Amino acid sequence: MLSAMARRSLPVALTTATVVLAALVGCAPQTQPTPGPPQATCTKAELKTRTPGKLTIATDDPAYAPWFADNLPANGKGFESAVAYEVAKQLGFARIDVQWVRVKFDTAIAPGPKEFDFDVNQFSITEERKQAVDFTSPYYLVRQAVVAGKGSKITGRSQLADLQGAKLGAQVGSTSYQAITDVIKPTVKPQVYNTNDDAKKALQNGQLDGIVVDLPTAFYITSAEIKDATIVGQLPQVGLPETFGLLLDKNSPLTGCVSGAVDALRSNGTLGNLEKTWLSEVAGVPDLT
Repeated sequence: MLSAMARRSLPVALTTATVVLAALVGCAPQTQPTPGPPQATCTKAELKTRTPGKLTIATDDPAYAPWFADNLPANGKGFESAVAYEVAKQLGFARIDVQWVRVKFDTAIAPGPKEFDFDVNQFSITEERKQAVDFTSPYYLVRQAVVAGKGSKITGRSQLADLQGAKLGAQVGSTSYQAITDVIKPTVKPQVYNTNDDAKKALQNGQLDGIVVDLPTAFYITSAEIKDATIVGQLPQVGLPETFGLLLDKNSPLTGCVSGAVDALRSNGTLGNLEKTWLSEVAGVPDLT
């Protein structure tokens, strides 16, 4: 969980994101879940989970704030941990029935059988990834942001063109890295890192002018992790808006039921309440144009 000081330092009230997300689900084709084999019912007793009566949920190691707290997914703290437990509850699984496993980001999105029923790890829904895995309907609308270290030459910049000569980095296989190559289009080859921790260390060591991460992570980095780091701005959305979805094995029999659980949590306001509890709004962060 974010410390009181860290959370007070973040801009407040994610008042519009859930409304926007709900609208996107109704009109954006890439947000539709990938259909798997039909599941007769979505009751706990009928769900074909890896372990009967249990729900196996995966995430990365380490699991970062504000999505998780203290690298302990099972504690229910952090936005994605809380979402995972609410999905489990919607499917009829008590907290004691949930089992957590650790799976690297790149391993999860690769083709092949999975060690989990679903994975929650800031997976952006893309058509390319849907060739190898299933996604639920989205539980979060994403913006990417640029974070600069103390004394960086890109601090205070407002134009994408101002970033093109910068040394930038992001986590491997992430849409943050794709945002660098497709939106910023730097003249200097961007650096790729196995984890966000590695990217942050490079920024702190002065090896990079900036890193690209999702906006809630950018808020947490600048408020609680790297002294004097700043958010340069948000990157524009290119094409259809970016959204996060829960990830399942390709053609999983669980996809429809898990996606239905996410839809129910959006409709009854649970997702919006969890955003207000664990994440922050984009207020005050400039758009890079």
